[in-house]
Amino acid sequence: MNLNHIRFTYKTGKYFGRLFAERPQGLVVEVLAVEKHPTQGDLHNPRAVDVPLFHVRQALHEHEKVVVPPSVVYAYDGEIPSYKESLKSAYDSAVEKLSAQADGMDVFAEKCLNNYRELETIYAKRW
Repeated sequence: MNLNHIRFTYKTGKYFGRLFAERPQGLVVEVLAVEKHPTQGDLHNPRAVDVPLFHVRQALHEHEKVVVPPSVVYAYDGEIPSYKESLKSAYDSAVEKLSAQADGMDVFAEKCLNNYRELETIYAKRW
């Protein structure tokens, strides 16, 4: 299996990358692009808004290295988009999906959109 191009999940985000190293605790992978932006909020209480800390979750940075279990790493034969384009696309997709839900009735979607507004100012430097 060629692990120069891989897809992997990390927490609630999905990424494209490459295998960087193998360690006893798992595979060290390098981020090359973002496929799906991480979900906002508390990982342990999905869709809950009344939690002690409603996390603002950034996507992993370009060339960031993280350790993941081999079970979340898949070979990928396609073309990997540029990091900047993929981050913008994943961000826009997440905001669009939440905007459709945030009709004043979905408090979780509204809270997530507030996080994304904050992330937009952070990401402006990466786009």
